[in-house]
Amino acid sequence: MSHVTGLRCRECGREYPIEPLNVCDFCFGPLEVSYDYDAIAHVISRESIAKGPLTMWRYEDLLPVDGANAVDIATGFTPLIKAKNLGRVLGLDNLYIKNDSVNPSYSFKDRVVSVAATKALEFGFDTLACASTGNLAGAVAAHGAKAGMKVFVFIPADLEEGKIIGTAIYGAKLVAAKGSYDDVNRLCSELADTYRWAFVNINMRPYYSEGSKTLGYEVAEQLGWRAPDHAIVPAASGSLFTKIWKGLKELSDLGLIGQAHTKMHLIQAQGCSPIVEAYRQNSLHVRPIKPNTIAKSLAIGNPADGFYALKTLKATGGRAEAVPEEEVIEGIKLLAETEGVFTEAAGGVTVAGLRQLANLGVIEKNEVTVAYITGNGLKTQEIVRHVANPLIIEPNMESFEAAFMAAGGPRS
Repeated sequence: MSHVTGLRCRECGREYPIEPLNVCDFCFGPLEVSYDYDAIAHVISRESIAKGPLTMWRYEDLLPVDGANAVDIATGFTPLIKAKNLGRVLGLDNLYIKNDSVNPSYSFKDRVVSVAATKALEFGFDTLACASTGNLAGAVAAHGAKAGMKVFVFIPADLEEGKIIGTAIYGAKLVAAKGSYDDVNRLCSELADTYRWAFVNINMRPYYSEGSKTLGYEVAEQLGWRAPDHAIVPAASGSLFTKIWKGLKELSDLGLIGQAHTKMHLIQAQGCSPIVEAYRQNSLHVRPIKPNTIAKSLAIGNPADGFYALKTLKATGGRAEAVPEEEVIEGIKLLAETEGVFTEAAGGVTVAGLRQLANLGVIEKNEVTVAYITGNGLKTQEIVRHVANPLIIEPNMESFEAAFMAAGGPRS
């Protein structure tokens, strides 16, 4: 049973009923979900969570829907990998990789959409929709198929082919607009006022964004019920960053873990780093920019949660870093070559940012550090196509040895 009491404006505090709303009609501030934490405290425990499924739905008491009717495709409880090899390169002895690239549609977006799709059915919607930079498109299409809903997905026309195919395969209606994600999002905001569709990241956004909290819950549980010392998170809208911190704080407030002293570090690519620019100017005001980055899943020039991400940075003593575009692919290769994890550009941003923080001495050698890998490299193979350079041989020993020697290999 859901423990939601209503919606609340994050700016003026006005309260709203449990409806598909996302903006305060008084001050135009964003709405967020309110919970009865006293009721949650009476039913939740480490033991009750451990008895739950090995998915994100083991934390259903902390989510804004009735978990008994969840649109569930087995999302969550993804691996937390002790990254010894990468840690050795970076001089970090307690480095972990939270590999969310192995979710059913190969990104963390399955978490938020599982919640949004469930809530959409509770509200009686028959159509699921979204504006997407790519990963959300696949998650919405997959969950819409599971729920038996009609699905409309709006994307920028220059999206990577792997993400387009990975959405279309589920039977969704794809609409490719000639413009940036911000252009697509503005269009979808108008459509949400016209059609009775559940736009997961517009009118369903307060519920949708709560799904990201499960990345905080899981890491704490997988670390033996403790918060990490550092969390490194890639940022597009900034919502994921703020919700991981919210998840850690909720566990702490409920007494499931000790005090959360995690320093939250936010990473963006240089070609789209409006939150980082505001951080560098010691400002809480994010100035919109036009994205120009290979990390298309992070290419949001006007981040909806930028202000709240900056507040989280201040509250936790974290840093915001922008990584040069050429270091994004270096980050992808470094993670693959050390830990056997193939991530998309967003993960390359995370690893490159982690390396910057390690080089700056921000993270001490023995501190428990978690880097979040949010999407799978199989979706964006074109950006690393240059690594494929096989030896072309005839199928015999002589041909192999000749090619091997020509490539610089020693004789046996």
